[in-house]
Amino acid sequence: MMRTQKPNRWISAVILVGIAAFAPPVVAEDLKPIAIPGDRAYPESISASSDGTIYISSIASGGLARAKPGVSTAEPWIEPGAFGTRTTFGVLVDEKTNTLWVCSNDISAMGVPGPGTVEGAYLKGFDLATGEGKFSAEFPGKAHVCNDMVIAPDGTMYVTNTAAPQILRLKPGAKELEIWLENDLLAPKNGAGLDGIAFGDDGNLYVNTFGGSEFFRVTLKDGAPGIVTKLETSRPIKNPDGLRHLSGNTFLMAEGGGAVDRITVNGEKVDIETLRDGLAGPTSVAKVGETVWVGEGQLGHLFAAKDNGPPTLPFRIVPIAIGKLN
Repeated sequence: MMRTQKPNRWISAVILVGIAAFAPPVVAEDLKPIAIPGDRAYPESISASSDGTIYISSIASGGLARAKPGVSTAEPWIEPGAFGTRTTFGVLVDEKTNTLWVCSNDISAMGVPGPGTVEGAYLKGFDLATGEGKFSAEFPGKAHVCNDMVIAPDGTMYVTNTAAPQILRLKPGAKELEIWLENDLLAPKNGAGLDGIAFGDDGNLYVNTFGGSEFFRVTLKDGAPGIVTKLETSRPIKNPDGLRHLSGNTFLMAEGGGAVDRITVNGEKVDIETLRDGLAGPTSVAKVGETVWVGEGQLGHLFAAKDNGPPTLPFRIVPIAIGKLN
């Protein structure tokens, strides 16, 4: 007796299930770089929200760009010069207060005028949903470049000053920045000082210096600064920049010399694992899922254009597949 054939749709479903079982999943290696429009974009810092949106500053053109998950090109978001900004440095997503924190600086003395005419350095806060400016605090003193920031569990913000050996503090609800720490060990070298900043799970602050290529721990006790210690790195680092906490006392760090690292603090020493080298002047890192996104700043083409020529366009944020990196 002839057997009844299965319906074609049933056979098709079996085939599709079989294909799905053997089809490779979409993984971080499949991700492509995100282009940043503009021949002066020069990304200085990036920060990611929990939904994977990446926010991008620009040391030359100013303003902020935004790249939503899955896009191949970032979109302009906050216009250059908006809310009294000049060139934009560090950015930090703060979802607890619905704020995008941004460092704004007048670096016209370095040959980079940026938009607008506002002098000085500022910490700015923008509404994370609308992009409207809602907070502005000027850096005190005469030597100031607002570089990057981190927020403590109690909501206190700590901000690095690249032009002086200072870490500034903004307490919750405060309207003005105050100098929290000033220490000659953190003094600028080769024209640039403090840069990246992050908390470890031990409750201490960790900072690097761009010009000095050094890495430090700053202890805290009841909110007051304690001992500043220069830590020994397992290999020399070159122009360390963006620093983000990963887990424990392990961090992600961009080196302007071309590398992106996973670094782990063990006592007075820092173990460095290079995740990728040969990048175009990385300035910043942001982890989204199992991917580390890296802003290629190409700053050598901005500050030493005569020697290095024009930058490679478009500017990019590059993905590095890391898996379940802890």
